[in-house]
Amino acid sequence: MRKEYISFDNDLPVKVSFETIKEYPIHWHNSIEIMFVLKGTINVDIESGHYEVEDKELEIINCYEAHRIYSDDEENRVLIFHIDPNFFEKYYKDMENIFFYTNSSEEGAQQEEKYQILRNYLAIIACEAIQKSENYDEEIEKVLVDTLFHLINNFHYLIYDEEDLKENEIQFERYHRITKYIYNNYMNKISLQDIADQEYLSSYYLSHEIKNMSGTGFKDFLNETRVDESIKLLLDTEKTISEISEEVGFSHSRYYNKHFKMHYNCTPLQFRKKYYLTEENYNKAKKYEIYNLIEAIPYLSSYLEDYERFNYENRIYKIEVDASKDGKEFYPYWKEVINLGDAKELLKEREQNYIRGIQNNIGFQYGILQRLFNRDMKIYFNENVDFLNWNEVEKLIEFLIDIEMKPIIIVSKIFEEVDFCIRLLESFILYFSDIYGMEVVQEWKFQISKTLPTEFIEAVRSMCEKYDLEDIIEEKFTYDHSINPIYDSSYMLPYVIHNFINNDRSMYFLKAFDTIEDEVVLNNELFFGYPGLITLNGIRKSSYYAYYLLSRMGDVLIEKGDGYMITKSEEDIQILLYSFNDELNNLIDIDEIYKGRGSKHITERKISLSIKNLQYDYKVNKYEISEKIGSAYNNWRNMGRPKRLTDEELEVLYSISFPNISLSYAKKTPVFNIITKLEGYAATLITLQKVQKHLF
Repeated sequence: MRKEYISFDNDLPVKVSFETIKEYPIHWHNSIEIMFVLKGTINVDIESGHYEVEDKELEIINCYEAHRIYSDDEENRVLIFHIDPNFFEKYYKDMENIFFYTNSSEEGAQQEEKYQILRNYLAIIACEAIQKSENYDEEIEKVLVDTLFHLINNFHYLIYDEEDLKENEIQFERYHRITKYIYNNYMNKISLQDIADQEYLSSYYLSHEIKNMSGTGFKDFLNETRVDESIKLLLDTEKTISEISEEVGFSHSRYYNKHFKMHYNCTPLQFRKKYYLTEENYNKAKKYEIYNLIEAIPYLSSYLEDYERFNYENRIYKIEVDASKDGKEFYPYWKEVINLGDAKELLKEREQNYIRGIQNNIGFQYGILQRLFNRDMKIYFNENVDFLNWNEVEKLIEFLIDIEMKPIIIVSKIFEEVDFCIRLLESFILYFSDIYGMEVVQEWKFQISKTLPTEFIEAVRSMCEKYDLEDIIEEKFTYDHSINPIYDSSYMLPYVIHNFINNDRSMYFLKAFDTIEDEVVLNNELFFGYPGLITLNGIRKSSYYAYYLLSRMGDVLIEKGDGYMITKSEEDIQILLYSFNDELNNLIDIDEIYKGRGSKHITERKISLSIKNLQYDYKVNKYEISEKIGSAYNNWRNMGRPKRLTDEELEVLYSISFPNISLSYAKKTPVFNIITKLEGYAATLITLQKVQKHLF
């Protein structure tokens, strides 16, 4: 049977499928069908009309309209909606006599807003059918009602080309009654006068009204309706041409043949020979493939961005990069300063190795030094002796110069007398200018604490001015002694990245490595909530890898947005992707992550990255860090959070505390696409390095 009955599951008035269609022979069904082409192109024959429906275009098939779907594009993907007209009857009377129409012929016609609104409605219906979240059936019905009235107001066949009919309700109702009468009585002997009498109009006036409505005269409109309806009898019965002619209302088969040929360019008999199939052969002729509906989500995500019920886990974010875009220069704030903590700690070989590794991998300009003039640095001074011992300080400064890092020296109150403090600072300046030259010392910075007395601040500033040194009166580079378990977690990876690329310099409170201070209460020997990038044992935290990835970005910003930044350096391209939501704007409580109290906890972010206009061949490096990859903290938690670790356990944490790095190649191409996924608190850096071609 060519007449198909669509069954609607779970009491829903809509059935949604995701398909590739090669051939679906002429058929008709008891539903309103909307085809939404998500990829490729399909052809649709609706009665005597032919339509090519391309990517992102729509086609509507009304109840019992004979139609065929076929395509040579084997990669086509079509979202098909079958809607129960009985559901619509509850909201709009006489649905069986209403027909909808889309413009699939004119170039760009479906770029109008009304098509975009319809696509959004269909995407939401599909989303709810896929996710089956709480009350999804109610949501589908609600959107279907909105869809119905949008179709009636914008796609009704009577007003599609006659926008004025929207405002002329009397004319609209009259046209509807006329077409309804013809469709319901075409098989009978009806005349123009019959309709004129019904509408209380003269036949002459009515003739003009029908021509305005259909574009053809009454007779042509009636005969076209009869011809289109005869298709079902030709293909689904064994009735003779004469019997079909009589059944659809023609007085003689000769007239039937004439009008059929006008519309289909062949006789009814030729049409039957070409398209008639036995039921067995009809089913064999169907060539289509049905996919899991969830596979449509990547194509629909752009329509669902503002739909609050769209499940985050299924959302695909599309990012497009134009590699030929010039961009603009920007300042890499993350390379400006690292807080080195107490000066005395930096005299230790282990801590110096930590800093050396950080500098090799990231490359900071300045390092903040706290308590440089503290007695722990063995300066051996008192208020009655002019000689000051700078040996220990010299070792530290020599180390910083060796790793090409300039100091920011915190100036705090050392003695009650301002004069002696100034003598100490001046001795420091003169001593190191003798060793390295005043030009080198003038590149160092002195940060004056706001808590110092005004007299002290003015004296220090005066001394800095005397030697042409830069002083920082405001606390631009803050430091913090607070303990917070969140500092050890993977949350810090996207948090640090997000705040730095949005120019938030408050991130300078992070320190190079953990230290045990007087106020620290240890509950284990590894992770105790200190804001260091590296643990006491030398294990790199997630915050370290935030800097690590940022340091590999270029110096020209192409674009940035929530969850990504794209840069260039000469011909090379860098794309940094990170998990994002609003909670990254402020430090959250760690319980929100690990005790399930945080409703906003990031679970997964799927990204389709398209890079356009690649001018060269590239080597593609991909660095991935997440809760599962490279996070020593998460693995420590999985161990049961032991208070003390064996050497073997430490080795395990050392070995996993590193990003996953993969290598591939990208050829010069108009569009290069990368699909990637961020799970939990994560970040991925993708670098494209121009391949140097050598001539041999």
